[in-house]
Amino acid sequence: MEKLMIIVGTRPEIVKMAPVVRALKNENISFTFVHCGQHYDYNMSQQFIEELELPTPDFSYKVKAYYQGVQTARILMHMESLFMKTKPSTVLVEGDTNGVLASALAAVKLGILVGHVEAGLRSFDLRMPEEHNRCLTDHISTYLFAPTERAENNLKRENVWGKIYVTGNTVIDAVIQHLPIAEKRSKILEEVKFDRFALATAHRAENVDDPQVLKNFMEAFINAPIPVVYPMHPRTKKRLMQSGSWLKYKRSKNLQILPPLGYFDFLVLLKTCEMIITDSGGIQEEATAPPIRKPVLVIRLSTERPEAVEAGFAEVVGTERDGILRAMEKTLEDRKVLPEKSPYGNGDAAEKIVRIMKEEIGA
Repeated sequence: MEKLMIIVGTRPEIVKMAPVVRALKNENISFTFVHCGQHYDYNMSQQFIEELELPTPDFSYKVKAYYQGVQTARILMHMESLFMKTKPSTVLVEGDTNGVLASALAAVKLGILVGHVEAGLRSFDLRMPEEHNRCLTDHISTYLFAPTERAENNLKRENVWGKIYVTGNTVIDAVIQHLPIAEKRSKILEEVKFDRFALATAHRAENVDDPQVLKNFMEAFINAPIPVVYPMHPRTKKRLMQSGSWLKYKRSKNLQILPPLGYFDFLVLLKTCEMIITDSGGIQEEATAPPIRKPVLVIRLSTERPEAVEAGFAEVVGTERDGILRAMEKTLEDRKVLPEKSPYGNGDAAEKIVRIMKEEIGA
């Protein structure tokens, strides 16, 4: 029996790996479950593990670091030490965070095989730390699980040396598996002040660490043609407090700021809202899931999810206040019918990944 290790470190990774963990358990395949420590706050991580009824991590870390290089290095050190102690043959990572790159680097330096879930995404925007992480991880991975044919083509064009498999994206599996549970358990709509609302998220470093861009976002939200509900990342709140503008936005009657939410609460907001305004990559995918099907305004200059744009779900609207407001008004006026199918698969991506892993490593 080959020794398989599943590594997560942030909320999106936990959500997207949950279907893989379930598929492994359904096949009675043993694995070690590790939290590398990138998001160590309860609301940002452990809450999701509990909510999704995943096993308690066999190993878990807390990595406090204010600089990305330091964070990456500390996770790499933790993972290298863990790998030397536990000796896995293959590690499975998901996405494009510092923890993903650090774990993959630590593994490959020790001759451990790396499987990259969600391989091949490209924004072609090197301002984004995630772009560095996903490119480098793809080039040191043995197994590349691409969510779409476009992602597969990106990998082939870059001549990666690992094996490429098109599987769909596990985020669609996650939405289909979890939304019925979320609608039964969540009470979040009791907290929302508005009957109709747009759902907003913003957390990317190139946005919230730029005072002018963050101001553009917040001014758009308080002047939006429909009320905005905004579950706020701690990083964003910190930046607003540093700029002295926190109370102004907190008091707005058109904007409701919520703390970071559990996955079930967030799914219910996705299902209920009229539109989504986000700089998140994963939410662009979730919006295309058959039970959600919501228009998305991407408040960035580029996206690594062009499939969502081409399918008609998403539109890249930039980071200027007026551009965001115009896009919101247009979305409310158009009310276009969105496709029934997601460009990111049918909800069986995790089963495909586990089947491939069984064939490749004899798990």
